[in-house]
Amino acid sequence: MSQKADGSAKPITYRESGVDIDAGNALVEAIKGVARSTQRAGADADLGGFGGLFDLKRAGFRDPVLVAANDGVGTKLRIAIDTGRHATIGIDLVAMCVNDLVVQGAEPLFFLDYFAVGKLDVATATAVVSGIGEGCRQAGCALIGGETAEMPGHYQGADYDLAGFAVGAVERGEILPRPDVTIGDLIIGLPSSGVHSNGYSLVRRLAAEEKLGWDAPAPFAPETTLAEALLTPTRIYVKPVLAALEAAGGATDGPIKALAHITGGGLSENLPRVLPPTVAATVDLTSWRAQPVFDWLAKVGRLPDAEMLRTFNCGIGMVAVVARDGADGLVRLLQEWGEAPVVIGEITPPSGERSSAKGKGDAWAVTYEGALKFGA
Repeated sequence: MSQKADGSAKPITYRESGVDIDAGNALVEAIKGVARSTQRAGADADLGGFGGLFDLKRAGFRDPVLVAANDGVGTKLRIAIDTGRHATIGIDLVAMCVNDLVVQGAEPLFFLDYFAVGKLDVATATAVVSGIGEGCRQAGCALIGGETAEMPGHYQGADYDLAGFAVGAVERGEILPRPDVTIGDLIIGLPSSGVHSNGYSLVRRLAAEEKLGWDAPAPFAPETTLAEALLTPTRIYVKPVLAALEAAGGATDGPIKALAHITGGGLSENLPRVLPPTVAATVDLTSWRAQPVFDWLAKVGRLPDAEMLRTFNCGIGMVAVVARDGADGLVRLLQEWGEAPVVIGEITPPSGERSSAKGKGDAWAVTYEGALKFGA
């Protein structure tokens, strides 16, 4: 029992049990500017209330359907923690959520984060939330709140965990995918920035097998460290995709019929999720070059193309299924937004085997032609 100088028992405070309320308050003050920097129509992005508010009418919607998504960043977080590099992991957190919203035609409106830690370090938490703010700015959504949980005894050392929650909206008649995906439609891919935020349990295992430290030069990018290369943040596709949808006539009349975010499960699992059971997809693996990191992973893991394509994005982070006669115009629109779209395949008649497609049992498996190509 704690004793005062006079021998009497001292009170055991919340701080002495490992939770520092003052540190939590300091963090809120530190990140208020981050939240304000994400202001948009419908949200003033001010922190401190019990809940975050958003005004759909001010955001300009007439008959909206809300779309919600939540996600984390997997064991990519382990690399950030082990190396003390926290600046970009928040971008990954936002990306994993908002990219899932935009594939349904939804505009991301607001974001909330959950940050859990054994002992709160204000500098680390501020760096993480600053990255979340940057991700929100890239996506055009407001950071309107979140939760910081200090949980001594549950998380050890400097460990922390992250979860993100995003809400978007789409006008009722513009929800994707559309039902008119048909044989002959083209599949357009948008490049990823690298591994993004999936497959890191395997990435970390392969780095350990190769006896590579995080500060070692990356074998596939020797000008930087392995940690820096692998912490390259996930690309956020929201603004170019929404701009393309709007400029091309909207989700109802434009050429884009479906979109898929290529996350865990790769092209093999995510593309079938947005296709009706009446069609299949054929992808030409020679139509793009995957970044060198994927070449390294394939070699050190002795992974065949089939395993690579259902584990990693292999260089394609987002795909659009597009009417053939509108493909050229869509490519130009995306190029104007700084994207590098490439036609990677087409919609074909059903054949072959069924795909698990993350629970969509009526989907056909993707058929691949050629072999993966690697290069800068």
